[in-house]
Amino acid sequence: MADEIWLRGISAHAFHGVFPAEEREGQRFVVDVGFATDVRPPARSDRIGDTISYADVAAAVHRELTGGPWRLVETVAERIAAAVLDLGIGAVDVVLHKPEAPLGVPFTDVELRIRRTPLTVVPAEPVDCVLALGGNLGDVPATLASAVAELAAHLGEVRVGPLVRTEAMTLPGSVPQPDYWNTVVVARTRLAATEVLALAQAVEARHGRTREVRWGERTLDVDVIRHGRTRSADPALLLPHPGATERQFVLVPWAAVDPDAEVDGRRVAELADHSAIRERREDWR
Repeated sequence: MADEIWLRGISAHAFHGVFPAEEREGQRFVVDVGFATDVRPPARSDRIGDTISYADVAAAVHRELTGGPWRLVETVAERIAAAVLDLGIGAVDVVLHKPEAPLGVPFTDVELRIRRTPLTVVPAEPVDCVLALGGNLGDVPATLASAVAELAAHLGEVRVGPLVRTEAMTLPGSVPQPDYWNTVVVARTRLAATEVLALAQAVEARHGRTREVRWGERTLDVDVIRHGRTRSADPALLLPHPGATERQFVLVPWAAVDPDAEVDGRRVAELADHSAIRERREDWR
């Protein structure tokens, strides 16, 4: 179980709120922030370099608390969480107090609590999100075109790579499968990584995707390849995708749609091996 450090009572006069008086006069806000960490290394070494700087955390919280202004406390808390996670912290709890909120009735406090990780936090600004789509059952090009349209409806404007056909990846000793058709979608989004994953899985389900056999035939596969600078070792969503630098059915269409893209410090265009592609269609939707 992770240890926790809490900083309580970080306060500031700020101008967040939906009413003109809040925007004009401001009010007092208070933040408690807790973050998960392992305190055993600094306990053994007694070196400040082995622990998290409380001052850095406090400064990040105060900067976001006095920024904006924002209309909603939900926005303020989310931005505070994102700023703390940017310090390399794996999980953060933010408790935002608004004790002077204009409610019109006697009360003690308005308190908002959120818990965020790099996978669940809402990005403060839109981030690049890369999705790989593929399938080898049914009319796959039509399925992929439909899936792209659904993703665009939620992600906004998307850039779509060419359609490529490659040999199916199968487990040793398994039955041969039809070739796969694949493409890549690149979008800018403020959805959290887990929200993008949920969207991808919902699109898969609407197109008849099942998970009965590992690496089995499928109508549609939608993988989250990259989400901004998010790094995750969580088995539920590994980021960047561990196969991103090896799978040509991802690299080739990705390089076509974003030639300057990098993954793990390597240019996608340099990793792409076009000889692995059996067929390629540019204008396919």
